[in-house]
Amino acid sequence: MSVALITGSCGLVGSEASLFFSKKGFEIVGIDNNTRKFFFGKDGDISWVKSKLKREIKKYNHFDIDIRNYQSLEKLFRKYKNKISVIIHCAAQPSHDWAKNKPFIDFDINAKGTLNLLELTKIFCPNSPFIFMSTNKVYGDNPNFLPLVEKKTRWEIKNNHSYKNGIDESMSIDNCTHSFFGASKVYSDLIVQEYGKNIGLKTACFRAGCITGPNHSGAKLHGFLSYLVKASLKEKKYTLIGYKGKQVRDNIHSHDLISCFWEFFKKPSRGEIYNAGGGRFSNCSIIEAIQIIESIAKIKIKKTFVKKNRIGDHIWYISNMKKFKKHYPGWKQKYSTKKILSEIIEVFNS
Repeated sequence: MSVALITGSCGLVGSEASLFFSKKGFEIVGIDNNTRKFFFGKDGDISWVKSKLKREIKKYNHFDIDIRNYQSLEKLFRKYKNKISVIIHCAAQPSHDWAKNKPFIDFDINAKGTLNLLELTKIFCPNSPFIFMSTNKVYGDNPNFLPLVEKKTRWEIKNNHSYKNGIDESMSIDNCTHSFFGASKVYSDLIVQEYGKNIGLKTACFRAGCITGPNHSGAKLHGFLSYLVKASLKEKKYTLIGYKGKQVRDNIHSHDLISCFWEFFKKPSRGEIYNAGGGRFSNCSIIEAIQIIESIAKIKIKKTFVKKNRIGDHIWYISNMKKFKKHYPGWKQKYSTKKILSEIIEVFNS
């Protein structure tokens, strides 16, 4: 049986990938040491996802390995060797705020951890596609210099701009301010490309906007829609930080994202980059997300506004997936923001 090695296997993307690839007949080797609980406390604890995966996937093998530990990873790669048919690297420190306070830990997890995995892939299973969960934060705050217009509930780009249908991979990652998190992910993103272009591994970086879904252990510092639903339904209040709550996010359901991974797995290339997000099909401002939740859940949410924005936060970001769709025309997007929120609310209330 072919092995799918998945880091961060109990996180949102990793768990979705574990379930998806297991249904395709893969044995799952999951790596996750619940560092998310260390980052975010009990809100970030993924123990419940680990139990779910063990319960629902017959061939799920879990390893509590820290991806910073090369020796521990090497033992695992040596055990499975060429049985590994795909590596899906989702483990990360994902928070701007957290990275600023602990930059060494952030860099070691995001940068060194990724380098460890690439080097071991090169040694033990060089023909296996290496799929990396990158982020749109590699573009720093360059999106904030686009010609934006303030509207009633959101910021929006001018109609005649080339990015009207979303930001594509031509946007520069230079001459801008990155968060510490964004900087560590830039290294990861670039080194994944180099192991493809320079060494010949079948690598791809998926630069995602907001990824979401019911398996997300959303916390205050990370997990926009998941935490928003949790706070709204439990406390009926939410704090909006910066830009009047009109900052726009595109939202891609984890299942739609894993479908992208599957398409790449079937037809991989080397050193590729793809913007991956909800695009014009699925996006909202924070205010608009609250309005949708209020409508679905039949509640009223108290909003508190903080004027100062987070460093590196985007005012408006919508992904243009034209490049990926051109390379993989069979991929179809299923989840709109309203459908995503309805599902999260349903699971939360169950």
